[in-house]
Amino acid sequence: MSTTLLRQIPYGRQSITEADVEAVTKVLGEDFLTQGPHVAEFENAFAKYVGASYAVAVSNGTAALHLAALALGVGPQSKVITTPITFAASGNCVLYCGGQIDFVDVDQGTALIDLEKVKDRLEASPKGTYDGIIPVDFTGHPVHTESLRSLADEHGLWILEDACHAPGGHFTDTQGVIQKCGNGVFAELSIFSFHPVKHIASGEGGMITTNDLDLYEKLLMLRTHGITKDPKRLTREEGGWYHEMQMLGYNYRITDFQCALGHSQLLRADEGLRRRKQIAKIYDEAFEGENLQKMIVEERVSHAYHLYVIKVEHRRNVYDQLRAAGILAQVHYIPMHLHPYYQELGWKKGDLPFAEEYYSKCISLPMFPTLTDDEVDYVISTVKRVVNNA
Repeated sequence: MSTTLLRQIPYGRQSITEADVEAVTKVLGEDFLTQGPHVAEFENAFAKYVGASYAVAVSNGTAALHLAALALGVGPQSKVITTPITFAASGNCVLYCGGQIDFVDVDQGTALIDLEKVKDRLEASPKGTYDGIIPVDFTGHPVHTESLRSLADEHGLWILEDACHAPGGHFTDTQGVIQKCGNGVFAELSIFSFHPVKHIASGEGGMITTNDLDLYEKLLMLRTHGITKDPKRLTREEGGWYHEMQMLGYNYRITDFQCALGHSQLLRADEGLRRRKQIAKIYDEAFEGENLQKMIVEERVSHAYHLYVIKVEHRRNVYDQLRAAGILAQVHYIPMHLHPYYQELGWKKGDLPFAEEYYSKCISLPMFPTLTDDEVDYVISTVKRVVNNA
């Protein structure tokens, strides 16, 4: 690509193919736009993709987090640990249920929640202080949920894995077995998002995966107002129309045409993942020895690369210059404890120094499968120029 930019390059974007359009158009001519067969088809295909027994499709990733927290019994007496480096919904879902969030600082190399600090927090607290933990596979780097499972079992905690960044990501466990993000082996529940910048796009949409039949059936009811028509669950029988609201649920349903789009995108998810890894490798090699820091990728991990993050000095200057050059870089994320809402709950600057140091320098570069080689080259040359002049 020449030094004159042909178009702006976002940090992430969806790719819609003719197959996607045909899948959606087909549904528009069928009998069901919602609560039809394409929802279950997408759920079954996604569960198979991540290796889980069950999947529940919902209206968005935040809805997935909220329902998962409800299904796990989060309430006014609950206290849950999560990372400050994540989108607000990862913590807000606990507040929706009346619970309390506690943040633990991140690892300096990966910006994932630091499991040693989690251990220290738990050991310094009376037994029963915490109910669960919400780890986040930030940028697409899997959290080592096997290690976290041992810690959770020791302290009687559940695990809700926020895997929105990591469909297709995995790590190799201590037995040499590949463990896919969201497969339910070490976490009670896992959630995913199908926002347009994610690996799989359905406009909006989310998924909850689990191996627990009881949690699965509870999620199905919570998704649809807490109502059931299952004859085995009804307290009485009055006719074919009869249904019962047995718990307080929500309308967090997803449409059939969104599921058709998501399913179509899922069919080429591995292709997109390969391209993301290819772009990351090019970035890694190009930025070696430059005046910036690359994020650490731990051994025995297969990174899903939802984001490619670098850390730079004079971040605001770099950010502004990149955007002026047509590279729409982004910052992920403002630490949750620095948002005014959480500061009103008592959090303050200085509480989580590693998260704050990360935030002061982080910047997300373009990372999506349809990024062309010329665009990758332009990003690299521009980043080098801007960083060296910053």
